[in-house]
Amino acid sequence: MNRQTLEETANAMVAPGRGILAMDESHPTCKRRFDSIGVDCNESSRRAYRGLLITAPGAAEHLSGYILFDETMRQSTDTGNRFADIITAAGSIPGIKVDRGTLDMPLHPEEKYTQGLDGLAERLIEYRDLGARFAKWRSVITIGDGIPTNACIEANMWALAMYASFCQDAGIVPIVEPEVLIDGVHDIETCDFVSRATLSALFSALARQNVHIEGTVLKASMVLSGKDCPDQASDDEIAEKTIDCLRDTVPAALPGVVFLSGGQTALQSTVRLNTMNASGVDLSWRLSFSYGRALQDPALRAWDGKAENGEEAQRQLALRARLNGAATLGEYDPNMEQAA
Repeated sequence: MNRQTLEETANAMVAPGRGILAMDESHPTCKRRFDSIGVDCNESSRRAYRGLLITAPGAAEHLSGYILFDETMRQSTDTGNRFADIITAAGSIPGIKVDRGTLDMPLHPEEKYTQGLDGLAERLIEYRDLGARFAKWRSVITIGDGIPTNACIEANMWALAMYASFCQDAGIVPIVEPEVLIDGVHDIETCDFVSRATLSALFSALARQNVHIEGTVLKASMVLSGKDCPDQASDDEIAEKTIDCLRDTVPAALPGVVFLSGGQTALQSTVRLNTMNASGVDLSWRLSFSYGRALQDPALRAWDGKAENGEEAQRQLALRARLNGAATLGEYDPNMEQAA
């Protein structure tokens, strides 16, 4: 493990004015998104769409990294240029999703655990040779009646820590993603409580596994009201709660936190990130983004599966990347939406 290289990559991933595009959807998730626009989900359509995202003019200026799915890491353009090489040539960093999805947790109804540790060391070496410089692993924490249990949190945070140690041993920066789901009727106080418990357990587990925090990036949920809660918190309250939660649980040595959009709209994700960065609070780590749907949805709907719409789809992606890049600096203004 070269600590200096890990630190340099992690800091580049959270560089001011830039964030990460999450385009690592599994085939079933990609199918749901394609179904929403009436497009068949197959290798050809996935390659066409993801190729549009990767080659979008102007987007890489505001995107420090791209999280790829295994299939995408191995794909190329019609002219034979590997997607990972295009990302690198544009000054961004290729990354790879390495978890293998969630399963029901035994004896814990309504809770999940993430699989994928078996064979991970070998897979990471292959991905590194294919050009990946960081990886991502997502764990899922559900809020509900009597959940999450301590057992669920501890099992998932242990797996995240094991994954992170495998990554660093292979010279790859780990993104650790303990997603606290937005689904439910819970209020923001409940989300805050669960988020604190989850993040505290995560960093304890990382410490036990000797994970180098300076070479790690956290992908976190914002502290939010459940989407079905009748009392929805304001953007200012979300920003305040999220910052306070992170300050109380995240080590100062961490290079940065990238937020997931997690069911928020594209506009909400941008505004709330900007509210945090414009708050004037002195933080030890950078706050950025690693959005999937919040960056992709406008592009997906503009594309609509038609080659002739490719340029507009790319424009939509570049726009959202630019607006979220401004939000990492606290410089986003709603008028920027109209000006575009």
